[in-house]
This record gives sequence, C-alpha cells and structure tokens, in this order.
Amino acid sequence: MSPTARVLAGLAAGAALGLALDALHPALAVRVADVAQPLGRLWLNALQMTVVPLVLALIVVGVNTATDAAASGRVARRAIGVFIVILVGGALLAAFAAPSIFALFQRSPVLAVALGKTVAGPASAVAPMGWADWFNGIVPSNAIMAAAQSAMLPTVVFALFFGFALTRIEPARRTLVVNFFQAIADTMIVVVRWVLWAAPVGVFALILAVCARAGLHMLGALGIYVLVECLLYLAVTLLMLPVAMLWGGERMRRFVAALAPPQVVALSTQSSLASMPAMLESAGARLGYPQHVNALVLPMAVSLFRLTSPVQYVTSACFIAWAFGIELDAAQLVLGALLAVVISLGSVGLPGQVSFMATNLPVAQAMGVPVGPLGLMLAVDTLPDALATLGNVTADLTATSVVARQSAADATAAEGA
Repeated sequence: MSPTARVLAGLAAGAALGLALDALHPALAVRVADVAQPLGRLWLNALQMTVVPLVLALIVVGVNTATDAAASGRVARRAIGVFIVILVGGALLAAFAAPSIFALFQRSPVLAVALGKTVAGPASAVAPMGWADWFNGIVPSNAIMAAAQSAMLPTVVFALFFGFALTRIEPARRTLVVNFFQAIADTMIVVVRWVLWAAPVGVFALILAVCARAGLHMLGALGIYVLVECLLYLAVTLLMLPVAMLWGGERMRRFVAALAPPQVVALSTQSSLASMPAMLESAGARLGYPQHVNALVLPMAVSLFRLTSPVQYVTSACFIAWAFGIELDAAQLVLGALLAVVISLGSVGLPGQVSFMATNLPVAQAMGVPVGPLGLMLAVDTLPDALATLGNVTADLTATSVVARQSAADATAAEGA
C-alpha cells in the first residue's frame, strides 16, 4: 500500500469510528476524543519540530540555486523573472479569490469548536496583523530567538538575507556553507519521512477526535477544501492562456493544440518531470521556439517553478480562516501570497507529503490562522495532485513562450543594429 493510501485509510477509519460514536453515544464519543486527542497532537508536534530548520535550509539553498541559474546568461535571468511574475500573480489570485469562494459555503460553529479543542493549542492562533505590525515584525531583531519561537516570517526574511549574502563571498567557502544547509535539509527530510510513517495513526487520532465532536461537519469541510483547491488550480491553469497570448504573443488555437500532449502526460503521471519530453517536443516541433530557449527554460521551470504550489499554500490558510470564522484583511492576504512565492521557490522538488508542513505552516502562521488543522489537511491534499500537475505543466510552456518571444525580439534588435 502506498503512503498516500495508508494515510487515506487512517483518515477513513478514524472518521468512521468518530461518526459512529457521535451517532450512537455522544457522551462516550467525547471521552474517546479526549483520549485520542493527545496522540494526534503528539504526531502534529513531531511534524512541526522539523519546520524551522527545514525552511531555513531550503531557502538558503534555493536562493543560491536560483542565483547560479541566473548567472548562466540572459535567457536564464529572464526566465526566473517570468517565473516570479507568474507565481506572484497566481498567489494573489488565490489570496483574494479563495476567501470569497469559501464564503459561499455555510460554516458550522460546531466545527470551529471541535477543531479548537482537538488540533489548535492555546498558542496556535496568531493575532491579526495590520500593516504597522507587518513592518515592525518583518525583520527579526534576533534571528535565533525568532527561530526558537517558530516565528516563520522573520525567520524566512533572515534566510533570504543569509542566502543572498552567501552569493557575495568566496566561491569555495560559499560551497561549503551551501552543502552544510543542504545536509540539514536532507536530514530533516529523513526525520519527516520517519514521522510520516506514523501518519496513518496520527491522522486516525486527529480525525477521530474531531468527528466525535463535530460529526459530519469535518468531512464536509475537508470536501469543501478539496473542491475549492481544484477550482483554483483550474482557474490559474486557464489564466495561462491569455498570458501566453498577451505576453508570449501566441495564437490561442496553436497554443492549446501544443499543450494537449504534455497535459495528457501530466494528468496520467502526476509528474512534471515525466511530462518533460512531451513539453520539449511541443515547444520545438509544434510551437517553433528556439532550441536553446527550450533546452534551458523548460528544465529550469521543472526545477524551480510550480505555479500551483503558492496557490495551495494560500488556499489552505484561507480554509483554516474560514473554518474558524477568522476574517482576513488585505495585509494578511498579500503577505501570505508573497511569502508563499518565496517558500515555493525553495521547496520545488520535494515530495508533497514531505514538504506539506514546511511549506504550508509558514504561510498559515504569517496570515494569522491556527496551524493545527494542517495535519488533517495533509491527508486529503494529494487528491487534487493531477490538476496541480496540469497547471504546472501549462505554466511551464507559458513561461517558455514569453521567454522565446523576448529572445526573438532581442535577436531582431541585434540584427537591426
């Protein structure tokens, strides 16, 4: 049985038992929930203990990887710029669309109470953040204290400063430090895999405790989360078409036809890497982009660029806010979107379940929502993976069209000169 199947089996078993207890003997259900709750929180704590070192290491390594790629030439620098613009656009779309979509669904107050008792500890929620608070807290006065307090926003800011500063020192010493942080990331990933081995038990305990208190409301909420996530994945995928036309100079019919083969591979394999041969063929034979652009931009896109990742991070935070009845203001939404872009650039290449807490927790915390429900959301987040890969592959070819057009303009200008 695959790890995903094991987690889903734990989710199904815990939900079934919790619902049965709630229906047959509510008083007993509450007592069982009180027993299961500490086990679920223990598993959540084990996941969260890896987040700070893993995020710090991933961002330091990611900054230096992107810097190395940008140093390889104008096409690479242009590609990274295009990636960032598209990522920011997708994240901001999710940040402002997700709350509105979630608001269309009726929220049960029982759900917020059950989640608060089961997965949200007393210090889980962060006070709402305005612009003044954002400016005061964005740069840590003490980076070590920020990390010790799991204050993810200042920790990420420090990691960015540290990563970019590394690019300015002697290459040999820089390599040693980058390798050190890569080793930290690899070690934390091993720890996360150990914790995920117990995920069926942890998810079983969490969903049992919540369903025993909230009944079907929790399962309905998770279904709404998956539905909204799928809708936003489809939305950003479709938005790549006007981007390719307006920014990449493509014709709609030709571009849609060229997208079809890699999209079919993406839906069937749920892997951008497996879609690479089809993307290279479409970019070259069907769209006629220069070989040197395709050979550089598409591998970079698969390595650094996942459009749906920041969409997912922001959507998960908005779901938690909806479940708890928390109103998110514009400052929180924009901050979450921008942080999601930074986190996504550093975490590309990690398996979804391994990176879930490390990527979603900083965004949720920065947006001022409890992070405890992420343990339950981890169990169902793999369901929309096919649509996520579809969006990523579509964005990869869209970015390639933009870079190819800009490179062609440069060539024309050079010939005219």
